[in-house]
Amino acid sequence: MSLDPVVEVLLGQLAEAGGLPLNEMSPSEGRAMYQAMNADAVKQPLTEVTDTDAAGVPVRIYRPSAQDNLACIVFYHGGGWVIGDLETHDGPCRRLANATGAVVVAVDYRLAPEHPFPAAQDDCYTATCWVADNAAALNIDASKIAVAGDSAGGNLAAVVSLRARDENGPKIAHQLLIYPATDAAMNTQSYSDNADGYMLTRESMAWFWQNYLGTDYLGTDNQTNPLASPLMAESLANLPPATIITAEFDPLRDEGEAYGEKLKAAGNDAEIVREDGLIHGFISLVDGVPAADKAVTSFSGKLKIALG
Repeated sequence: MSLDPVVEVLLGQLAEAGGLPLNEMSPSEGRAMYQAMNADAVKQPLTEVTDTDAAGVPVRIYRPSAQDNLACIVFYHGGGWVIGDLETHDGPCRRLANATGAVVVAVDYRLAPEHPFPAAQDDCYTATCWVADNAAALNIDASKIAVAGDSAGGNLAAVVSLRARDENGPKIAHQLLIYPATDAAMNTQSYSDNADGYMLTRESMAWFWQNYLGTDYLGTDNQTNPLASPLMAESLANLPPATIITAEFDPLRDEGEAYGEKLKAAGNDAEIVREDGLIHGFISLVDGVPAADKAVTSFSGKLKIALG
């Protein structure tokens, strides 16, 4: 398919505005830019939104209704392990809670390069265990805990699912991986086809991986560690059912789809959905891009069904 026409206009406006590319910014500059990009996102009302501490990891809890024993989605934000936070994804988390009817627990994990790998995935796993251990106090159904995330957050959701399997951790009911990063090698066809011009560039993705894993990470144990690159896991058997969402014009498209195919080959229930015409980061474009709004509505519905 061709690029969505509304997205094409948006990308043209961004190109005309100019500014430094992300990979030429400092992490603090990148964070300020990302926060500004998401500052005007629609924030749907909810019954309750609370910030608290999950065994030392800050989290924000979104409750869509006063109903007891709701399902729960532990959400890990995107931003390349470097530039996202609770505020950049406040709008998407509110929407996800309302659309699914589930409590959403957003994890404010430590960011690189100040806290490089494995800090982010350690925090995400710790927070997920805390959610499961405190299900009664949180008034959620411990048998209906899903993990979800976009981009780097999709990577972290996949990694938490692996750790929960291998470390006798929480039973995860579903994993929603939204255009996930699954392989630090960056050597797929979609990295060539979509290297530049579609918001997330190949150079920016290299900047993210370098901040997370180390400047010279290629060829090191960090690159192939399945807790950084889950596509490298020796076995993907016995993992939670998964929904993998990719975008056509995204450098990460092929590795996300490869992860979904590997999940299926290992005997898991996995659905791969490619959103044609869209770009990386489309969950933050729902207010102005009808196709993005439709895609988010669709995968939210899938997760609601998966959680019963």
